[in-house]
Amino acid sequence: MTIQQLEYLIAVDKQRHFGHAAESCFVTQPTLSAQLSKLEKELGVILFDRSKMPVIPTEIGVQIIAQAKKVVSESKGIMELVAQLKGDISGTIKLAIIPTLAPYLLHLFIRKFLEKYPNVKLEVQEMVTEEIVKKLKNDELDLGIIVTPLDETGVVEKPMFYEKFYVYLSENHPLLSEKEIRGDQLKSEELWVLQQGHCFRDQVISFCDQSMAGHKNFHYESGSLEGLRNMVNRYQGVTLLPELATHGLSQEEKSRLRPFAGTAPIREVSIILNRSFLKQKLVELLYKEITEGIPHEMTSKAHGKIVRFK
Repeated sequence: MTIQQLEYLIAVDKQRHFGHAAESCFVTQPTLSAQLSKLEKELGVILFDRSKMPVIPTEIGVQIIAQAKKVVSESKGIMELVAQLKGDISGTIKLAIIPTLAPYLLHLFIRKFLEKYPNVKLEVQEMVTEEIVKKLKNDELDLGIIVTPLDETGVVEKPMFYEKFYVYLSENHPLLSEKEIRGDQLKSEELWVLQQGHCFRDQVISFCDQSMAGHKNFHYESGSLEGLRNMVNRYQGVTLLPELATHGLSQEEKSRLRPFAGTAPIREVSIILNRSFLKQKLVELLYKEITEGIPHEMTSKAHGKIVRFK
């Protein structure tokens, strides 16, 4: 059994097609097929049901593929670990970040990080929390930047900063006369929210204690905070924005922001990784770069009170 064979195994599982898997591994299909047949013979099991199209892993194949992903991930991590111990900061980081953070956070640290560590390759994808956790556990990602606490077995959370929630009001909204807003002043029929699957939606609904959010004659749930802001700008209504999302607003738009009365509701933003992740030095450097790019007061938990999911 070789690492190369395990990589071919993982590629076929991902592509569900031997030809496409061979292309992704830069080998011919006969080479890949021969190596997988050799692996099956050595293990004494059938890994894929080749009678179906697309091909699917057998029941035992699913379990072996899961283990193969861990072996391949850790084998790559060993070389990067040795390089780090020698003082060579290099390697690839596969990072995922939730959509309500990506447009407002990435530009604060990406350029400086890559300028300082030009031999590090940073691959970034946007995806919702559930997908990030799934791919992290499946060794398809190295790190995630999400809202916590998560309390997932085997997942390490490293809190970085805390974002306040702000109320964003439409022009001429009655609540503009208020300097601060109470949660019970927000009406469900006026509240624009993110679509299902976004953790910020869950936090907003949890904080406002609304079982349903939407307009009586028109129901709209956006996949982005920008979509919500645009709806509030054009129509009557209210949405909630996390702190970083307010930094790029125009002065007129900022005049329609209101803080919450009392202790501010906040969300905790963390780097998450597998407990067995080997590239600890890269995590530390990335963590440092991100927290240095954030306003200092946002790195304190005393910034407000964390809103948990229901």
